[in-house]
Amino acid sequence: MSIRSDWNAFVDRWVVLTLYQRFEQLVTLVLSMLLIVVIPAAIWNLFLRVLFDLVLDGSLDPTDHSVFRAVFAAIIALEFKRLIIVSGETHATVFHVRTVVLVALLALLRQFIILDLAKTGAATIAALALVTLALGGIYWIIRQQDEGRAAARRLEASQGGGARMR
Repeated sequence: MSIRSDWNAFVDRWVVLTLYQRFEQLVTLVLSMLLIVVIPAAIWNLFLRVLFDLVLDGSLDPTDHSVFRAVFAAIIALEFKRLIIVSGETHATVFHVRTVVLVALLALLRQFIILDLAKTGAATIAALALVTLALGGIYWIIRQQDEGRAAARRLEASQGGGARMR
């Protein structure tokens, strides 16, 4: 699609949105713009850190837990941007619960990666694990519900838009 057709599609959608829906779209746009600035800066910082602190100092050890944590923590931060973009591209006017749960799971994943097991107590690890299981269960329930709705829509469409089956 061209920029002009994207703009026209945006304007067509914008006209029918309520004031609150427009506010949500603006917030998503502002967050995306901020992340467009933050992500390249973070990647540059990560590049410089790996180059100067690890390669040039001669301490590049991919098995070093702190190096692993730093690199993957930065990569997971990029997933937040992707989730915001995906929710905007679906033209949904409200962030879906699934998106919020995925962001929370990504935050927990990042926490597990940067966790220093030598300094973290068993109770903290157990609490993080319990929250992860709870969010995973919530995500599974939401996914099952969405799949059920999709199946009902397919069934309705295959019946030619006739009466719904109960």
